[in-house]
Amino acid sequence: MSLGWRVHGDGRTIPPGQVVAPDERLSWPRTVGIGMQHVVAMFGATFLVPLLTGFSPATTLFFSAIGTALFLLITRNRLPSYLGSSFAFIAPITAATASDGQSVALGGIVMTGLLLVIVGVVAHLAGTGWINALMPPVVTGTIVALIGFNLAPAAWGTCTQSVVDGKIVESCTNGFRAAPVTALVTLLSIILCTVLFRGILGRLSILVGVLVGYAVASIRGEVDFKAVKGADWVGFPHFIGPSFDVSALGLFVPVVLVLIAENIGHVKSVAAMTGHDLDPVAGRALFADGLATTLAGLGGGSGTTTYAENIGVMAATKVYSTAAYWVAAATALVLSLCPKFGAIVASIPAGVLGGATTVLYGMIGILGARIWVQNKVDFSDPKNLTTAAVALVVGIANFTWLPGDLIFSGIALGTAAALGVYHLMRVIETWRGTGQEPATPASVPQPKDPDPVH
Repeated sequence: MSLGWRVHGDGRTIPPGQVVAPDERLSWPRTVGIGMQHVVAMFGATFLVPLLTGFSPATTLFFSAIGTALFLLITRNRLPSYLGSSFAFIAPITAATASDGQSVALGGIVMTGLLLVIVGVVAHLAGTGWINALMPPVVTGTIVALIGFNLAPAAWGTCTQSVVDGKIVESCTNGFRAAPVTALVTLLSIILCTVLFRGILGRLSILVGVLVGYAVASIRGEVDFKAVKGADWVGFPHFIGPSFDVSALGLFVPVVLVLIAENIGHVKSVAAMTGHDLDPVAGRALFADGLATTLAGLGGGSGTTTYAENIGVMAATKVYSTAAYWVAAATALVLSLCPKFGAIVASIPAGVLGGATTVLYGMIGILGARIWVQNKVDFSDPKNLTTAAVALVVGIANFTWLPGDLIFSGIALGTAAALGVYHLMRVIETWRGTGQEPATPASVPQPKDPDPVH
């Protein structure tokens, strides 16, 4: 591995039809600018996860920066990627925190990271063919879809009722119901930004919507600035350690499958855009993300994954230089060491989050369907149709199974159903010879979106 980059051309311009390869760079001022643009691209999504799960935004950003640097080192500077917060962790973290506390949720993140590390080692030694066989597009798309739709009730929020002076008073502390006006403004801002703007601004629609919603919430007196005023300008994030409970494992195992799909998709996407064969580093990518997630769980941050937002920046700029990602990691690290910045982010009120998650959770669900479409999944095949149908209902209805002290619910059972139903039906139809001829060629294109869900 070399941390030196060849200067592409004159270092200032990119001729038509060319790209700046991972081992190249533009002039340092341009590289720094593009690196900071990557920080902006990842910002909204990376901070949204800790805000929704009660984790420290500054701590999450700190481990995001460390994880990105580790990823670049482990992949030998060949695979440009930013590791931000994964949305796949939202549901299991929320469930584990509600039942056992935040430290157990962190233990679940650590276990997820260690499992992904093991998968990375196996993939590096044996290749990734077994991953494609275990998780065909119908299974991957179903798992992504049920994660988004399982989270949907949280976007609306929950309220408690109490009797005050003989009257029923409803108190809402999270979701859309907490502040409907602010939530609606946030939601409309995201929608309008998406259709009014193209390029990087259009890709940052959720971040723009959150900023607009935050401004409206401030005017309406819904933002508490006490923590911001009392925060220091410089200081380390707040670190907390994990505790481990085997009952939480069932909540987090499905996340491993999503992270595998995201990382493999990221490798294929960058390879297609740069013309480089990156399959040899796929195992390293999985290992690196697993290690980054493990470290985050050990210190109080959310689990990580490769980011589609940053793929969008590379596609727009034609700059795939890993030098830009080193700049992004350094910038994120500096921001994480500013407690006042973290306090501002943590002050985003429930109404703003309710409006943003209304879009976000729905997008996660629909991106699962996008995987089906892009891979031409044939739903006239009963095997595919039954797999998706059963798993989605199990996940959306939040089915729960309590074997002893263990708890398996929603996403965990839905994932198990997707894998179990598909492979059971495939084995039986092969044995009985009842399978039907595929309606499309066996070789189908991989999804262009490398990160169906973070």
